[in-house]
Amino acid sequence: MAIIVDLDVQLAKRGMSVGEFAAAVGITPANIAVLKNGRAKAVRFTTLDAICRTLECQPGDVLRWVPDGS
Repeated sequence: MAIIVDLDVQLAKRGMSVGEFAAAVGITPANIAVLKNGRAKAVRFTTLDAICRTLECQPGDVLRWVPDGS
């Protein structure tokens, strides 16, 4: 099982830099990198809420599941 974080796609659609996004969400650019690179083990709902509010999107626009072996 793999959860893919599509933050790059959403940031590109909005022309937003990682620094701007991190400041708007209230987390460090280093933690944004952890999310983008798929190294995060968990995401708090409050963080997911801030991400969706900032990007004006749904959680499914940022997170997707792909089965093993895909």
